[in-house]
Amino acid sequence: MKQSLLNQPLHTNQTDMPVLMLCQSASTKEKDINDCRTKVTEKKRAKDLAKDLKNRLFSILLNSESHHPAISFLSNMSGNLDLSMGLSLEEATQWSKSLDVLLADPRGIAAFRAFLKSEFSEENIDFWLVCEDYKKTKSTDKLGSKAQHIFREFIRSDAPKQVNIDGNMRDLLSRSILLPTGSCFEGAQRIIFGLMEKDSYPRFLKSDVYVNLINKIQANNSHR
Repeated sequence: MKQSLLNQPLHTNQTDMPVLMLCQSASTKEKDINDCRTKVTEKKRAKDLAKDLKNRLFSILLNSESHHPAISFLSNMSGNLDLSMGLSLEEATQWSKSLDVLLADPRGIAAFRAFLKSEFSEENIDFWLVCEDYKKTKSTDKLGSKAQHIFREFIRSDAPKQVNIDGNMRDLLSRSILLPTGSCFEGAQRIIFGLMEKDSYPRFLKSDVYVNLINKIQANNSHR
């Protein structure tokens, strides 16, 4: 009798199979949900970082009482931030499309400025930034004070952060700031943008600053 029982084939309870498959399916769905939540969290973190960075970039520039007193604030900010946090490889590679695309991303501005600082030419991006702020100024009084500051800081012959514009443009601006308008620096801003676009920007794309950032993002992705 014992021998006959031993010889009997073992039967798996068929009713257990759907339960097992259901558990596996539920586990897979839970993993997918968690992965989805992680991606949403990462995207939100990236968006928050970009927003915070933009606010920090312009917080002093938008303070009418300061009149842009501490552009050096940007250099400290660029050095202290880990720009790879929340930055996707796709976003970073988009910067190589054009300088316009790069400057539309606050993290791109910070990375580009860090590179320019390493070449001792950060006055170009600083001038571009204050011009962007200047164009958004509505108050006539603030417009005048900001125009005077920009001229002293970036334009006049003994300016501490003088940008590379010709004498004719310098003379034109010296007259324009007497009755400043929101567009009086646009010509000079275009010149500096063109210089960065033709000279600094192509070198930035080949620089250690950009290449190392791309490599760091790829390394972060491979560890996930």
